[in-house]
Amino acid sequence: MHIPQRQPRVSPFRDQDDRFEVAGLDIGTTKVVAIIGRKNQFGKVEILGYGKAPNKGVRNGVVVNLAETVKAIDEAILKAEYNAKIKINKVVVGIAGQHIRSIQTSEYIMRENPEKIITMEEIDRLINQVKRIHVNPGEKIIHALPQEFKVDDEGNITEIPIGMAGTRLEANFHVVVGNVASIQNLVRCVEMAELKVADITLEPLASAEAVLLEEEREGGTVLIDIGGGTTDIAIFKNNIIRHTAIIPYGGNIITRDLANGIYVLERNAEAIKVKFGSAWPAENSENEVVSIQGLPGRPPVEISLKNISRIIKARVEEIIQLADAEIKRYMEFTGDDILLGGIVLTGGGAELKHLPQLVNLITGQYTRVGKPNQHLAGGTEKELISPIYATAVGLLMKGLADKKNYEVFEYEEEKNQEEDMSVSAESENNADKTVEDNEPQKTETIQEKRKFSIFDTVMDFIKKLE
Repeated sequence: MHIPQRQPRVSPFRDQDDRFEVAGLDIGTTKVVAIIGRKNQFGKVEILGYGKAPNKGVRNGVVVNLAETVKAIDEAILKAEYNAKIKINKVVVGIAGQHIRSIQTSEYIMRENPEKIITMEEIDRLINQVKRIHVNPGEKIIHALPQEFKVDDEGNITEIPIGMAGTRLEANFHVVVGNVASIQNLVRCVEMAELKVADITLEPLASAEAVLLEEEREGGTVLIDIGGGTTDIAIFKNNIIRHTAIIPYGGNIITRDLANGIYVLERNAEAIKVKFGSAWPAENSENEVVSIQGLPGRPPVEISLKNISRIIKARVEEIIQLADAEIKRYMEFTGDDILLGGIVLTGGGAELKHLPQLVNLITGQYTRVGKPNQHLAGGTEKELISPIYATAVGLLMKGLADKKNYEVFEYEEEKNQEEDMSVSAESENNADKTVEDNEPQKTETIQEKRKFSIFDTVMDFIKKLE
């Protein structure tokens, strides 16, 4: 396949600080979102910059056009870099699509010395052993998530059993599997955008990280992430991921049904859905109509809001019924029929008016809309506190999970480095007797060097554009 030659993404910002090199990158069916952030001293995520770009290269969560997808990644990343004044090197990427499936399995290892306590190295060895299990040709394991551990005869251990002792270490795993070609195409798009993949995470897991409360994870909750091309499901209980599933329908098919039902272009149907759409037709009367401009040279079309809601409701009902079937499948398999947290809706589709009421009616479960506000620092832009950005925020949180809280230690680190530089400079001055005593000396601080570097780089970049 011939891929048109692309212009490289030109950022005026050099790698200012390795602490901020990871961003969350949500490559969706309708858009690409990039978010750069850091943790503040209170453990909240402070958003430094974000960017969003329309994407025409993904269908049902799968990359079908590399050039279009790379173009969208470039645009989103560049916007985020300009807002944050930082160049991005690595990204945590979300993955979804109808090629994703999950399986349940169990594995064990025999310990060499049962008298010694279990270490993290042994836990890693058990997880790596699971990653070598047989899957279908053309598939690859994305996640091997431990659920419960068992040490000898002691079972149902939900915490990692570090510090325990025994002969046999065993665990049940939730394994997420995806198509190799689809994964490779996703990685290839990121690399073509001159970025490195720090990690790949199943999108509903990232969304859950951003919007679910700890009590919901413990009591049992179903996360339904309604994206443009797919609807992703993740079920949690006792703080453990229990079930995942991907439904190959999302907001795009609702828009397509609406466009066919009222005879308008899809872009007009999308605008109608966002502005006037509802999952509850009873709220509209037959007399409520909206006038929509038709094709060029044709008169406007008047459409009843009740008819719009009827078309939307029919397709939404189908998606929710498929999600409810996954919930029932989980309950039948596990015998667990109590989910205290009910259902949490997120993703762009979750903003559809009266959707929680319809989901509650179909499933009988308490339903709310999940927004990524609990983990975001105060003062975050209102636009970001939306279910649309839940996946991207969760991916950013994944990237920050292994980083220290640098905001707390930043001053001390820079102070120590400056003192080291000062001591080094003093030693050189004492050793070099040829330097005249009256010659003025200047030592730039780390902050001064940073400011000069950014200013100088931006000015060079502007001159190139002239």
